Amino acid sequence: MTPDVHTIWGWLDHVPDPEIPVISIVDLGIVRNVIWDGDALEISVTPTYSGCPATSVIALDIETALRDRGVRNVRIKTQIAPAWTTDWLSDAGRAKLAAYGIAPPSPAGGPDACPRCGSQSVTRVSQFGSTPCKAHWRCDDCLEPFDYFKCI
Repeated sequence: MTPDVHTIWGWLDHVPDPEIPVISIVDLGIVRNVIWDGDALEISVTPTYSGCPATSVIALDIETALRDRGVRNVRIKTQIAPAWTTDWLSDAGRAKLAAYGIAPPSPAGGPDACPRCGSQSVTRVSQFGSTPCKAHWRCDDCLEPFDYFKCI
């Protein structure tokens, strides 16, 4: 029996982002489309940026998750336009990032608060964090360092 698209979206919601495993590729907003094209399942994925080193790992993880559930003919389509934006992060994804200790993106250009203690007194340490998508910040109250997921 061929699974419906809604079911497949649910399966993909269990595929973690390889760089931030607390968030799924669906919550991250990089899965753009899921369609059946005849007997082939086509998944459109927009990387967070064009040089993202995790793109091939994500494609392999998608294929593995679907093949493990019986879908044999899978095509992963990399869709670079429109470019991914942090606006595509789900509300659940933003909450998962914060619970994990990564401040979610904020339109103000920096974190609203420390994801550990909630203090609004934070300082940017470096525009460059553990991955190109993140910047390194520190809380001025609890003194803990944390990543901030940059707005893109």
